[in-house]
Amino acid sequence: MAVGEKIMKNDDSVSIFGVRITNFSTGEAIDLMQQMLIDNSDKYSIYIANAHTLNLAGDDKNYQALLNRASRVFADGTGARWAARVRGVRLKENLVGTDLIPNLFEATAGKGYRFYLLGGTPENVNRAANTCRRLYPGWELVGFQHGYLNEEETAQAIDEINALRPNILLVAMGNPYQEQWIDKNRARLTIPLCIGIGGLVNYWAGAMKRAPMWVRKQGFEWAKILLQQPHKWRRYLLGNPKFLVRIVLELSRDKRLALSQVPMADSKAD
Repeated sequence: MAVGEKIMKNDDSVSIFGVRITNFSTGEAIDLMQQMLIDNSDKYSIYIANAHTLNLAGDDKNYQALLNRASRVFADGTGARWAARVRGVRLKENLVGTDLIPNLFEATAGKGYRFYLLGGTPENVNRAANTCRRLYPGWELVGFQHGYLNEEETAQAIDEINALRPNILLVAMGNPYQEQWIDKNRARLTIPLCIGIGGLVNYWAGAMKRAPMWVRKQGFEWAKILLQQPHKWRRYLLGNPKFLVRIVLELSRDKRLALSQVPMADSKAD
């Protein structure tokens, strides 16, 4: 079996609103990403889906299909965990990108890996780059670029990324834009792995602060985000209830489907 085939072999997964979610622990995810980093036989992409991502997928079949074209989709947040549980699957871990990428950098420090950072405002990506150089000296940041690019600038950025030959491109444009950007441009990129990292650039830049650990463990980090970014109120105050309703409707649909497949006993008249 080729390396790429081993990486893409079947594993534990669960479908949430039509999106195939890989059920991995942090350690398994890091091992997988390391395999992707050293494999030159294929091009890989990883997306990280939270309740907002899955709501978008539930509303837009094209976006749902786009997510499923990724090499892997990992689950982020309490909502995804609840949705998996009603389907009988206990997710091993919450693979929020804000933790997963730093964990990857720390676990693989000193192995000669290189990365490029794309996304955020010009000011924030510059600050984030400085933070990465300080926090992750075991990785080499080969370049960075803000995420507000027109078609000509996008082509120039792709040429630069390919010339610098990073192992990973981290794309921080938020949902659904980062996944759309990766899906549209993946064939033009010659690097092994692209990962959508959402708001991680803002945290590295110091423009956003993490919630205390006890808040994260209770599944309420979204409230901290909302306090810092009140313009996202629709995403959380309307999106979270919408997500819960969607879970109930999907469970009800699954039960109806299961009942419809139960063979009916033949009835005979006395």
